[in-house]
Amino acid sequence: MNALILRAAGALAAIQGLAHGTLILIAQPKHGPDEVAVVEAMKDHAFTFGGSLHSYWDMYFGYALMVAGACVVEGLLLWLLAPLVTEPKRLRPILLLLIAANIAHAALVLRYFFLLPLIFDALVAALIALSLLPRKGGALELQRL
Repeated sequence: MNALILRAAGALAAIQGLAHGTLILIAQPKHGPDEVAVVEAMKDHAFTFGGSLHSYWDMYFGYALMVAGACVVEGLLLWLLAPLVTEPKRLRPILLLLIAANIAHAALVLRYFFLLPLIFDALVAALIALSLLPRKGGALELQRL
């Protein structure tokens, strides 16, 4: 396993989260009056959920911030896990879970959003997978998963 590759994956995940958070905070409707009307309708239509009054915009905006935070947490987690590459049997299941999560997230992005976040998810998953390939004698050799 390679700690540097895990740290690169962590940095990329954190950048993805910070970019997503920044974009959701500064985003403004740019596609004309229909888009403005949709955003305003989301803000104006509230409902009680879980005992609290929320608008559709609250849910949309809050969930977008939660996704950004999850990406940053994943990045920090990968950074903190990097020194544990000396314990591959203990670390491997965690990394496989993160690979699966990134692939699942990429599939959702492909279905419901656009290409740029998909690229980040694919690169993070690929880097984590690459970190599972140990270096022996200068050549990469696949370990049993």
